[in-house]
Amino acid sequence: MRFANKVVIVTGGASGIGEAAVRRFAGEGASVVVADIRPDALERIVGDIGGEQHLAVEVDMLDPAVIDRMVDAALDRFGRIDTLVNNAGMGSFGRVTEIDLDHWRQVMAIDVEAVFWASRQAIPHLSRVGGSIVNIASASGIAADYGFAAYNAAKAAVINLTRAMAIDHAPEIRVNAVSPGLTATPLATGLTGNPVIMAAYEPVLAMKRPAEPSEIAGAIAFLASDDASYVNGHNLVVDGGMTAHTGQPNFTRLLGGESHLAGAESAVRR
Repeated sequence: MRFANKVVIVTGGASGIGEAAVRRFAGEGASVVVADIRPDALERIVGDIGGEQHLAVEVDMLDPAVIDRMVDAALDRFGRIDTLVNNAGMGSFGRVTEIDLDHWRQVMAIDVEAVFWASRQAIPHLSRVGGSIVNIASASGIAADYGFAAYNAAKAAVINLTRAMAIDHAPEIRVNAVSPGLTATPLATGLTGNPVIMAAYEPVLAMKRPAEPSEIAGAIAFLASDDASYVNGHNLVVDGGMTAHTGQPNFTRLLGGESHLAGAESAVRR
């Protein structure tokens, strides 16, 4: 088991990608500190994965003092921290002219400042054991989406904060990010459960479906493991090829037949 005798903190660990990561690490032998703001969900998940080997910590990621207590609780219980997965976050919708300053600050506080503060508190302990940090960013952090100004800015910040921490704190620890595309989580049901929205996604989802949370968890576990021992400062995009697309029309659908496609290729190259 890759994570036997390892201790992993997963923030936002009670649903979606966080829950899938918790289950993946537990299944590979880790003791998992499951941090979330919902006590009922925490109790359910820790019970599911084996109880006493793991620890549930109720955490409001807006409060640095509570984040401090999360780190202290992990150390008090297990005596070490090997991996921090900064997964907790929030979405946001609205253009710059439509969101107010309080909303902007809340998005930045949860999506960026909490990553900074949890990392700051964990790094001294991770350094002692050659540990790692995996930050959950987003495909929305590497390009822009219509109407997601705050979220785009926050996730882009997470990606570059990842790089900064990776070079500042190597070789003692490794810091990487995972950038999921559309993923079938409870928080995304407004998208994945809406036929109109999914029809709009159809041309850009090369895999023709959203990711499952377990698929994102696999990438997280890889970056945290010794299999990625020389991977540092990397942003692993897990979006089924969505951002591989240039944005140009799908000529294979618009133009039928090889002769038409050859003409289109020639026109594009000009």
